[in-house]
Amino acid sequence: MAPFQRIHLSPGDEIPNNPQHPVRLYRGAVDDPDPASALEALFAANGWPPQWRDGVFDYHHYHSTAHEVLGCYAGQATLMIGGPDGEAIDLSRGDVVMLPAGTGHKRVSASADFAIVGAYPAGQDWDIVTDPADDAIRARIAAVPVPECDPVTGAAFSGQSASATS
Repeated sequence: MAPFQRIHLSPGDEIPNNPQHPVRLYRGAVDDPDPASALEALFAANGWPPQWRDGVFDYHHYHSTAHEVLGCYAGQATLMIGGPDGEAIDLSRGDVVMLPAGTGHKRVSASADFAIVGAYPAGQDWDIVTDPADDAIRARIAAVPVPECDPVTGAAFSGQSASATS
């Protein structure tokens, strides 16, 4: 398994991001003739049941009630994570990004065939928030339980890992 990259994002005026957990970016997490099914099986095996196949919205948003993992199974895209002043990341087939609750994200550009699998930890119901975070939203984000397992490696979830790179 390739190591993951941690991306630490600061809170912004529009997007809260997550004060405790960094974004995790996994390059080449799956190499399979049917990457969509391979990603769904991987996420499900690690306690993150897949919920949809689609793309990423082209506007800044975040989830205040769930962590999210996105696995690219076709094409490529550039996502802006962390809000308008965040960081652009490129995703291509086989790449995965785990977004802790509160992490802003949007699609900046994508190939016509770009598609992802979206999943959330078991028992977490997601919402879509576009408003700036207030105290109630920040409290919801802080209350989202830490997942039991990393969605890609299956290791016990923590903010740190010996297999991670910064």
